[in-house]
Amino acid sequence: MTGQPPVIAATPDHDLLSDLLQGVRLNGSVFLNGRFSEPFAVISPARWEGDHPLAHLRHASVFHFVAAGRCAMEMPDGQKVELAAGDLVLLPFTPEHRFWNGAHDGFVAADDLVRTSPVPGVHVVDFGGGGAETRLICGFLESSELMPAPLFRTLPPVLVEKTAGDAVSGTLAAGAAALVQTLDQAPQPGAPALLGRLMELLFLEVLRRHAARLPAGQMGVLAASRDPILSRALAALHQDAARRWSVETLAKVASTSRSVLAERFSCVLGKAPMDYLAGWRMQIACDLLRATRKPLPDIADAVGYDSAAAFSRAFSRIMGVSPGAWRTSV
Repeated sequence: MTGQPPVIAATPDHDLLSDLLQGVRLNGSVFLNGRFSEPFAVISPARWEGDHPLAHLRHASVFHFVAAGRCAMEMPDGQKVELAAGDLVLLPFTPEHRFWNGAHDGFVAADDLVRTSPVPGVHVVDFGGGGAETRLICGFLESSELMPAPLFRTLPPVLVEKTAGDAVSGTLAAGAAALVQTLDQAPQPGAPALLGRLMELLFLEVLRRHAARLPAGQMGVLAASRDPILSRALAALHQDAARRWSVETLAKVASTSRSVLAERFSCVLGKAPMDYLAGWRMQIACDLLRATRKPLPDIADAVGYDSAAAFSRAFSRIMGVSPGAWRTSV
């Protein structure tokens, strides 16, 4: 069998997308409350450095919400997007990008425009020529990218979603409007945390919609979540990572043959089933190292290794650092 296996129409019983989202450990926060008046032109700097030593483990995506008005946005590759009130924008790896509206005299660096506000951690910008106003609320979505097939690395450079059209979008738009009012008022207890949770919800909605629209033939964990065979296999691995899995036992759980299972893993996830399992075990191990003081033998047992030594070797090979070094770095 060669090429992309056909997609079988079926709905998985397990919510694989929730598993994947729990794995990235999102932490949302709002960092900018922007008022821009036409004409304006602003450069938003890159926020993620791919050559950083730990870039494969952590990064921050940027979220923009257009609370009012409109503007254009341009990516480094020249892709232009027209944005209007209610649009949500996700930049998974946050390269330098540009916003503008109207005939302007040149771009200004956003970092040169920011000033502090009454809301801790949230800066404000008030910039432009005095014409029609555009409101931009910007936030970070920080994550620990420990996934064996990471979510963010399979997303396009920019995702844009409209909030109009259904009940969920209407609720999000109302929440975003409340967010803007909160930012404009005196700080309230817990406001920054509340704003961060809203940004996480906005991301989940964007990701859910993106996954639902993926065409056949795509790669990555979101595509796998829509494949009945892969979704059954991944759900089983996620729910019982410590089990002594083999390709044969996993194929039985997924109701398919070993060859079909291996082919689907290769075509959609780009790796073998047991390689995916090893990565998922490291995800669990990293969470245990970060959130508990359990000794290495207990963590090794929890993720299916016979000894702390075997676990340490596997962890160092996959993560690039030892379990001890990881624990002290987080």
